[in-house]
Amino acid sequence: MPRLILASSSPRRRELLTGLNIPFSIIKPEVDETQHAGEAPLDYVRRLSQEKAAAVATTLTLPGAVLAADTVVILGADTLGIDAQGEILGKPVDATDARQMLRRLRGRVHRVCTALTLMEIGDGAVEHDSVTRVTCTDVTMRDYSDAEIDAYIATGDPFDKAGSYAIQHVTFAPVAHVDGSYTNVVGLPVETLREMLAAMGWPISE
Repeated sequence: MPRLILASSSPRRRELLTGLNIPFSIIKPEVDETQHAGEAPLDYVRRLSQEKAAAVATTLTLPGAVLAADTVVILGADTLGIDAQGEILGKPVDATDARQMLRRLRGRVHRVCTALTLMEIGDGAVEHDSVTRVTCTDVTMRDYSDAEIDAYIATGDPFDKAGSYAIQHVTFAPVAHVDGSYTNVVGLPVETLREMLAAMGWPISE
């Protein structure tokens, strides 16, 4: 079986990919994640996914495939036009930043979009095939209190999360409703990934 390289150091993506029972290794890509001026959120997340895959592919000399992913939390004034004009909420820089994000998200609908790029590599790291797909999920947050926000921030969990939250956090449990893929909100839309791997002829178990 050819090897699969996960171009991400995210423990959540690692756990989800492990659940597919596909052997893989990890190489963390080194790319500039700065959003370009005027770049729409979906264009941004798609570009980063492709750049991460390409960065790792250039380091390989044996055949295989590279899987890269990038996830953004998008907040708009309403749900109309959010993909084109919404504001990206990244990882918080400190507790104050995390608190502000969680207050802005509270009781509102936002969109989580993950771009997956699957790049097949031939001998000598020659790119044979590459496909990118974006999966978006609408997420409704519950009306949590300021005290709950402070308690959650005290756990340290928000600081490596886009939007300052993890949907799977049992105690805080910030999400009231998900319209779409749950695993996408975690960081790796497994349903989309299965389809991409199957289209590339990759052997996957059910």
